[in-house]
Amino acid sequence: MKSSKKYYKIQNFIKKRIQKGIYPVGTYIPSENEICEQFQTTRTTVRKALDELLKEGFIAKEQGKGSKVIERRKSLGLLTVKGFSGAIDYAVETTLTEKPKITQWDPIIAFPLTKEEKKSKCVYFQRVRCINNRPVVLENNWYALDALEVIKPSDFIEGSFFKTLSQKYLIEVMGADQELRSIPASKKVAKNLGLKEGDSILHISVRFQTSKPGLNLYGDLYCNTSEYPIRNSYYS
Repeated sequence: MKSSKKYYKIQNFIKKRIQKGIYPVGTYIPSENEICEQFQTTRTTVRKALDELLKEGFIAKEQGKGSKVIERRKSLGLLTVKGFSGAIDYAVETTLTEKPKITQWDPIIAFPLTKEEKKSKCVYFQRVRCINNRPVVLENNWYALDALEVIKPSDFIEGSFFKTLSQKYLIEVMGADQELRSIPASKKVAKNLGLKEGDSILHISVRFQTSKPGLNLYGDLYCNTSEYPIRNSYYS
C-alpha cells in the first residue's frame, strides 16, 4: 500500500473511533509509536494522518502529552448563544417541540435549494433551547429526505443534531452560510420564547454543508439575546 493511501486509512480509522465515542472528547488517542506499530508504518505517515485530523478539528496536539480529542463543533465559526451547549455555568436543556416528520419545503428557508433537493420531500423538526429553564432559542430545521432518512426522536444524542449525525451516521458538518438580522417577534415565536409580541429578537438563517454529498442542513433560529450574549461558535 502506498504511503499516501496508508495515511488516509489511519486518518479514517481514528476519525471513526472518535465519531463513535471510542475515543471520547477530552481523552488522548494512542501515541505515534503505538499507531506506527499497529499499522506497521513510519512516523512520517502517522504524522500526516494526525495533521489531517488536526485540520478537520478532531484533535489538538499538546506538547509532551500527545493528541487530544476535542469538541469539533467549537471550531465551526458560527453564531449561537454564549455557553449554550457546553458551558457548565448554565442548566441547558433541549426540547424537541415538533418531532421529525416528512413534509414539503418551507418558503421561509432563506437559501436556494439544489435541483436534487427540489425534487425531494424534506424532513422537518423543531426544537426549543433553554438556559436555567428559560427558553432562549426557537429553532426550525430541514433536510432532504432523499439524502437522509427520518431520524427518530429517541435517536437524538443529548438533543444535538450534530452529535447524532456524527456518532450514528458518521456525517460531519463542514461549514455553513448564514444570515443575521434583528426582527420583531411574531406572536408564535414570542409565545415559545416567553416574550411579548413585537419584542426585538435575533433571527439567524443558516445552511450547513456536510461531509455527505447532497446533504445540506437548513436552520431558521429565533434567539432571545437580552440576557445571553452571542459568541462565535455553534452547537446544533
